[in-house]
Amino acid sequence: MSKQILISDPTLRDGNHAVRHQITKENFAAYCKAADNAGVPIVEVGHGNGLGASSMLVGECLLTDETILRTARESLTKSKMAIHAIPGFCTIHRHLTMALELGVDVFRIASHCTEADITQRHIDFARKSGKEVYGVLMMSHMASPETLADEARKMEAYGAEGLVIMDSAGAYLPAEVTRRIRALVDALNIPVGFHAHNNLGMGIANSVAAVEAGATIIDGSARGFGAGAGNAQLEVLVAVFQQMGYSTGIDLYKMLDAADLAEKTMIPSLPYISSTSIVSGMSGVFSGFIKQVNSIGAEHGVDPRDIFFELGRRNAVAGQESLILEVALELKASKAREGAEHA
Repeated sequence: MSKQILISDPTLRDGNHAVRHQITKENFAAYCKAADNAGVPIVEVGHGNGLGASSMLVGECLLTDETILRTARESLTKSKMAIHAIPGFCTIHRHLTMALELGVDVFRIASHCTEADITQRHIDFARKSGKEVYGVLMMSHMASPETLADEARKMEAYGAEGLVIMDSAGAYLPAEVTRRIRALVDALNIPVGFHAHNNLGMGIANSVAAVEAGATIIDGSARGFGAGAGNAQLEVLVAVFQQMGYSTGIDLYKMLDAADLAEKTMIPSLPYISSTSIVSGMSGVFSGFIKQVNSIGAEHGVDPRDIFFELGRRNAVAGQESLILEVALELKASKAREGAEHA
């Protein structure tokens, strides 16, 4: 029997980052139908930062959460519909209750890699509602394998049926992925998964390393559509796993067709590894900051690479977008002082 890999597709969630959360209703419907037809097991939809996240701080979504969920539900017949939920953005009373009413199948409850405690009530609520629930640890490169294992055990104790770590900054090399996945597989009694970003060009290699270390859940987006340099490219993952003898249950040709559709109708420019993407990965800063870092850097005459490295020194994480301007202004002032001293 070939090893089974469960694929979760965040094209319509992480990809929203790449277009400032402006994916249209028509795009949601069309891609959901294509992914469903290809046999993608789980299709994740929503604002890039998840349910309830649309705001001035992290970006206003073109569509309401309700519209996105209704559209996806109507377009998915075989694939499960999933949401990403970060406590703080997402409330139980308002957002999770609505998700239940609109037919969400899979609840991925996420926190920063050292803050699993905040997910207890959300995981418990979704599990008691009879739904499939996964714990997600974001920015996982910021914690040691031992710390990740401790935080993951909490999520398992809360009721999570699987545990996914995210390389939110695209900072990992394969050996680091192997160490962390092995630690989690050894520590947990539930499946372990991995979500890659491609800032250092390691999205596919890191996903393969995760599977070889024991992960059985892998995230991937059509054409790599995602924040920053993008995610592991889903159609490539399907092909690579097929070559390795692993089973995803996804029809390769139909997945290639779905990716072609996404590129033609939804992706204005394909993800690529830009200079700032590389520095984002090296500094360990969330890939979703890239557009704002580039914009603010240009506005204030500050090298965006310097902004990223300083954000990395401050351990900046998603939700701290206001730090970008603060850092840029401080670097600008520092540069002015140095210029005055040399005048």
